[in-house]
Amino acid sequence: MTNTNQIGEMVCEGKVLPEWIDINNHMNVAYYVLAFDYGVDALWERFGINDEYMSTCRGSTFAVECHLTYQQELLEGDQYFVTAQILAFDEKRIHQFLRLYHAEKHYLAATAEWMNLHINLDSRRVCPWPESIRSRIGEFAHAQENSESPAEVGRKMAIKKPLYSLQQD
Repeated sequence: MTNTNQIGEMVCEGKVLPEWIDINNHMNVAYYVLAFDYGVDALWERFGINDEYMSTCRGSTFAVECHLTYQQELLEGDQYFVTAQILAFDEKRIHQFLRLYHAEKHYLAATAEWMNLHINLDSRRVCPWPESIRSRIGEFAHAQENSESPAEVGRKMAIKKPLYSLQQD
């Protein structure tokens, strides 16, 4: 069991529910995505991307890419927490990295690298962040400037010595 220090800003916490358990008697992969989505929602709340913003400004975000790594299983009843780092952002996009930790034992259970676009909900098109949101994203990002880039960022799936590979080298 790998013990690690928390990296990133804690954004949410929760508990592995009985309905999240699969046939292997641990948390099903779909619920890791859900736990990370709760983390993204909490991060957005900090930035002001909430129900009021969506209804009055007609802005939101759409996920366009996500890559998960599963490090260690979580079991029914385990308490967890999610941390977030901003890897990059620009006028219309945000690239963030989330980590899911076992709350009691502090081991890293999973990671998620996520790219979102800021969207105008009426036109369903990408649009710039309002200054109020962009400045909050910037404050969050600049507060973690001395952080290292996560080892899992941009990871590529591959079998080192496959018996078969569709991709030719």
